[in-house]
Amino acid sequence: MPEFTADAAVRADVFLSERTGLTRSAVKKLADEGHLSVDGVPAKAGHMLKAGSRVLLEVPPPRPVRAQPEDIPVDILYEDGDIAVINKPRGMAVHAGAGRTDGTLVNALLFRLKSLSSINGEIRPGIVHRIDKDTTGLLVVAENDAAHLSLAKQIAEKSCRREYLALLEGVLKEGGRVETLIGRDPKDRLKMAVLPAGGRRAVTEYSVVERFPANTLVHFTLQTGRTHQIRVHAKYLGHPVVGDALYGYKKQRFALKGQLLHAYRLTLTHPRTGERMTFEAPLPADFLHVLEILRRERG
Repeated sequence: MPEFTADAAVRADVFLSERTGLTRSAVKKLADEGHLSVDGVPAKAGHMLKAGSRVLLEVPPPRPVRAQPEDIPVDILYEDGDIAVINKPRGMAVHAGAGRTDGTLVNALLFRLKSLSSINGEIRPGIVHRIDKDTTGLLVVAENDAAHLSLAKQIAEKSCRREYLALLEGVLKEGGRVETLIGRDPKDRLKMAVLPAGGRRAVTEYSVVERFPANTLVHFTLQTGRTHQIRVHAKYLGHPVVGDALYGYKKQRFALKGQLLHAYRLTLTHPRTGERMTFEAPLPADFLHVLEILRRERG
């Protein structure tokens, strides 16, 4: 694993979670097993780094992957033994969780691909970043540990560009940038929320693509990758995503099975070749159908 250099005072587990894509609990487990060092000295996950601290987290040999392969159709746009780029459909969870153990993207990939990185454990092999179950579009998965570390570093350093299209409620007058703290909603643990303190920094840039009498098609670019980030920031702007049962309007005009939020463009540097690559995925049929209705009505 490459050595990282801290650029500010921060806990080691928080820093490494940002840089590698590992959960903080996974970093702690590795640290407890003696795999974490700071400036050449063994350290605990809670060690406070200083600007300039040299941080090394060793990843032990891969453990057997426990998620089971399943013959589930999945749209693989690109695959080369290092990375695979997937166009995820609505309704498919990325990995097991909250009682779900099968039918996920991971189950499908274990059937379709020869290998997946083991860094994120037995339940989330290959997963570097994720999109919500009912969000459609692009994500990249790692087919080996070296690719995983490279992709995670790109995401942490913001050189991996993730762009989304979303249809929002109401008319958004102009684009801009949202920077807030996001954390668990203290009133509903199933939700995330913008918090006055105690959350994690979340930055989203947005611009207007097309306006309708009661809706706006918006382009979003993630600068950070917090859970439900775009959906929470859209609500914060007063314009939740159409079809969002968790953060949107209770009364929805269209009979949708999820929010109209689509990860349509992904730009990254290939972990092995260094080539800059951009992938795009067309809007899904239900999203296009709603746009057609709105355009007809607008005239």
